[in-house]
Amino acid sequence: MSFSSEVKVELARQYSKSRHCQIAELAALVFMEGQIRLQPLTLQFESENPILQEKYAILMKRIFEVDITKELSPADTMRVLQALKIADDLQLFRHAHDHVSLRGARMNGLLVQQTCCKRAYIRGMFLAAGSISNPNKSYHFEIVCHSQVQARQLQELMESFETDAKIVVRKHHYVVYLKDGSQIVDMLNVMEAYVSLMNLENVRILKEMRNSVNRKVNCETANISKTVNAAVKQIQDIELIRDTIGLESLPDNLQEIAQVRLEHPESPLKELGNYLSPPVGKSGVNHRLRKVAEIAEDLR
Repeated sequence: MSFSSEVKVELARQYSKSRHCQIAELAALVFMEGQIRLQPLTLQFESENPILQEKYAILMKRIFEVDITKELSPADTMRVLQALKIADDLQLFRHAHDHVSLRGARMNGLLVQQTCCKRAYIRGMFLAAGSISNPNKSYHFEIVCHSQVQARQLQELMESFETDAKIVVRKHHYVVYLKDGSQIVDMLNVMEAYVSLMNLENVRILKEMRNSVNRKVNCETANISKTVNAAVKQIQDIELIRDTIGLESLPDNLQEIAQVRLEHPESPLKELGNYLSPPVGKSGVNHRLRKVAEIAEDLR
């Protein structure tokens, strides 16, 4: 099972205790997969997703005590539409044909006045049309909306939880998405997918640890490479001086450091200083080797 599917299975089992929150989540499902049949008046839910069907059925049962295995009566349909703040819009559909799709419809802001209702609505939207990438590969959270107005409303709700939600148009749909791993964690918390949140956090921590170790290894490798290259250059300079004018032509302090470097080609500067008499610090060794390098450069 994909990580996205795991999140949806967890969210499908999550039910708000408050009726107003249940209505907000139901509204999200209806505005994604619902339609109204006008004659006779009834609300239909068109999703073939079993998770959505079960969620819709349970919410309808808990809120309105109706059985969706049977066609909703006009009276029950009107109760639902009134709760979803759609009933007042029915006059707008009087010239429509047999069916009116609710996909992408504008959601009445009264449904999500409270923070808990905003959480429930976002949860319903994600269940109906959301996905989240495998966190081991990348961080991407998205919900595909049917209309621009639906996407804008969702974006505003997500931004109310201090996330930087973006919208992109993809194949005539409006996709609201997040790319930042920490904000995706926040959104899982908003939707109350706590198990998935912990799983994602564990992956993030592990990835950060690996990246930190890799950075340290790369840094140490670069430092070792730099040290080795410097030592090779120093030995080449010393051998050039030895083979042309002889090391004995150097001042005593430079002759000593040249001889020590030849005897200890792999030692770092600090260690080389300990071999001198008297011992010299790292900066002193570096200064002498620079003098040797200048002499070698003049001989080239």
